Amino acid sequence: MRRTLATLCWLAAGLLAIGQAAAQDLGKLRLGVQQFGTVSWELDVIKHHGLDQQRGFELEVQPFAQAEAADVGLMGDAVDGIVEDWLWVARQRGEGVPMTFIPYSSSIGALMIRPDRGIASLADLKGKKLGIAGGPLDKSWLILQGLAQQSYGIDLKNEAVPVYGAPPLPTEKLKTGELDAVLNYWHFCARLEAAGFPQLVGVNEAQEALGVPASAPQLGYIFKQPFADAHADLLRAFAKASRDAKQIMATSPEEWQRLKPLTRVEDDATLEALRRRFVAGIVPHWGEAERKEAAELYLAKVERKREDSTHALYAYHLDRTILPALGALQLRECSVARLDAFLEALEPRYAAPTRRIGPGAAHRPAV
Repeated sequence: MRRTLATLCWLAAGLLAIGQAAAQDLGKLRLGVQQFGTVSWELDVIKHHGLDQQRGFELEVQPFAQAEAADVGLMGDAVDGIVEDWLWVARQRGEGVPMTFIPYSSSIGALMIRPDRGIASLADLKGKKLGIAGGPLDKSWLILQGLAQQSYGIDLKNEAVPVYGAPPLPTEKLKTGELDAVLNYWHFCARLEAAGFPQLVGVNEAQEALGVPASAPQLGYIFKQPFADAHADLLRAFAKASRDAKQIMATSPEEWQRLKPLTRVEDDATLEALRRRFVAGIVPHWGEAERKEAAELYLAKVERKREDSTHALYAYHLDRTILPALGALQLRECSVARLDAFLEALEPRYAAPTRRIGPGAAHRPAV
């Protein structure tokens, strides 16, 4: 009996060692992120709790001073992945650079106002100085313009006074009274909320009013498609570790106290506002319906930026050609070869300019 028990113990130990060795076979994943950006909080949770090791890979975080530098790092293969919005992915695909997208967050931002300027609706922004974090083609700004046009028939670009700038600048100008309202990213809005500035409308609310659910992902982990094809198991493991981290962040106030130095906030009211807005941006599900919503939101932005005929053309090809062929593809299926075959099949039917519509309109987030 003792010999049998000893044999079983050795066998169990051997199986455990094999399992541990197999878990290490997925290798290393290098992610480039802005050094003090909000993504670093989630990645810190993954590393602190060993969620990468539990899923069989090693996460290596490479900080960059600016998000644009991380973009360059991905294109130059200095990192395997970054976080960007899906419009960036669509542009890369449109230029012939295949990318894949694992949803990170649906949080975008909000329109914050001074309580002493008599602003109760978007219609009250006429003639007001409106700070915009970003440039004239910022996605939140395009969505807000669409809502103002739909709800009140006003053209904010021409009837308000937009002032563009990097996120910290309009935030400070709102505090000093130089601006009447500010459209900014969610973590800057959290700080303004804690300082007593009210929110007029969230960008997620605005897109929902335009027909796209507020939970549609806006930001994602981005990888080049050839890398994704060659490391599908690694990316699936990372996606699971990301979900594990989000679960901890959604349920543990103590975890946010641990993260407090990373957030660079000094008071618990601001930390709570950050926690609440982060949790609100967690994408609960990403399937065929959600991918179609992302495509519809892309078309809504096309409608704001292009002529009506262009929007109609994109919508026609999306519904008639692209979604039936590619709409249900998952990460493991969305290979370069398959997309090339799809585009080659279009050659007898469409001229080259029309075929180029596909990669932009058919942005196909995976996983």
